[in-house]
Parts: sequence; C-alpha cells; structure tokens
Amino acid sequence: MNALRTGALLAALTVLLILVGGALGGRGGMVIAFVFAALMNFGSYWFSDRMVLKMHGAREASASDAPELYNIVRELAHNAQLPMPRVYVMESETPNAFATGRNPSHAAVAATTGLMRLMNRDELRGVLAHELAHVRHRDTLISAVAATFAGAIAMIANMAQWAMLFGGFRGNDNEGEGPGMLGGLAMMILAPLAATMIQMAVSRSREFGADKGGAEIAGSPTGLANALRKLESANRQHPMESAARNPATAHLFIVNPLSGLNIGKMFSTHPPTEERIQRLQAIGDRARM
Repeated sequence: MNALRTGALLAALTVLLILVGGALGGRGGMVIAFVFAALMNFGSYWFSDRMVLKMHGAREASASDAPELYNIVRELAHNAQLPMPRVYVMESETPNAFATGRNPSHAAVAATTGLMRLMNRDELRGVLAHELAHVRHRDTLISAVAATFAGAIAMIANMAQWAMLFGGFRGNDNEGEGPGMLGGLAMMILAPLAATMIQMAVSRSREFGADKGGAEIAGSPTGLANALRKLESANRQHPMESAARNPATAHLFIVNPLSGLNIGKMFSTHPPTEERIQRLQAIGDRARM
C-alpha cells in the first residue's frame, strides 16, 4: 500500500511541477519542468535522505560518539525487529528528531543535541521509538520525497518572484508563450501553498500511527507522551534554525519545528500535540484495564 501511495505522490508532484512550469514558461516551461521532474523522481528516491540530513547539518554518530543515543536506538530496533539504522546528531539547542531513508535497510535516525540534553532516558526512548515506527511503517521515503519536491516548488516560486522584479514576465498569456504578470503572480502564491498542503496531507495522519507504533516498540506510551509536552513547549519558544532555512522539511520532525513562527501556526504540518498526548494516554489506560 505504501508503494502505491508513494507512486501516487510522485505522480501528483510531477503534475504540479509541470503545471508550474507551464504557468511560468508556457509550452517550453512545461517541457523543462517535465525533464526536471523526471530527474527529481530519480534523485528523490535514491538521494532524498542524504539531502535532508545535509540540510540540517546532521553528522553520523558511532556508539563511542553518542553512546546513550546509539544504544537506545539499537535496543529499540531490536524490539521492532528492524535492521540497525544509521544514527545522526544535529547540533541544535532545539529538541527534535526525525527518521529518513528509502526503506528499513537504508534508514537513518537523527536527533538534536538539545533533545538529548532535555529528555530523560524514558522520554528519549519514546521519541526514538516513534521515529523507528515511521521506519517500520515505511513512512520515511514518502516524507523525504515530499520534502524534496516541496523544496523544489518553493525554489521555483522564489525564482518567479525575482523574475517579476526584473521584468521577466512580459509574455502574452493569450499566445501561450509566457505566463504574463498575472500567471507569474498566481504561481508565486499558489505553488508554495500547494506544496504545503501536500506536506500536511503526508504528515498528519502518519503521526498518530507512529505515536501508537512507538508506544508498542518502547513498551509504554508514557515516555513519548511526556516527551511531546516538553517538545511542544521548547519548539514554540525556540524554533529550529535549520528548519526555518528549509521549511519544506518541517513535516519530517516529531513535532513542528516552526511552531513558534507565524508560518508554523498558519499551516501546521502536524496534528495538535494535545490530541496526540490524549491518544497516548488512552492507550495507557486500556493497557492498565
């Protein structure tokens, strides 16, 4: 099923890129966008995880570099019956984490230094179990693909903005040879909005599933529920700088790293944290019955 959903997402994003290309450059723009989309389909499948890790300055860590983090990931991967993923550390005071990779055999889990400092062991286990649930559910590929395409669409919209400033949109809409001023303006507004909507559709439903799966892998929902409270507060107070530079990747993280910014409030890529906590508490209540 996930393979089908990934294919559908790739098709939808390809069509969106072609439409953007047509609006900005007419028939020639559509051809260029089609070639660009084909290259991105290939690149996002094989290299999206590396691109996302690089965007956030993540460095691979060994058991000697980050012993507690590495050992917890190894323990939880064993619980989840998953291959041991690569472990990465991001230098950031903002506590957060994400998982990426095209499949469980090529997965990576990344955590910030702020996360390791803020969480106790039980909470850290809950966060990492959530990320490994994403790996087990094979959410990581589709999330990384969405991040790659959303970033490309945002870049195209930014190029359109500069083109308008320097008089690049003087084509005649009626002749189909260029976008004209109205077409360029529409793309500047609608393309990033469409990319954000795709991110929201990809992320929101999967977070609930990863919360439930993470509780199963960790053996209890309590650590994750407590961690989510701390994460929500910390990310509101200190939005993550690398995520602000790369907002197309916001949906990858366990909580919205931009929740303290207006953009994060306007179009949240995550379900409400309080609702996630309530669902985890309900899982705990059922287990005690």
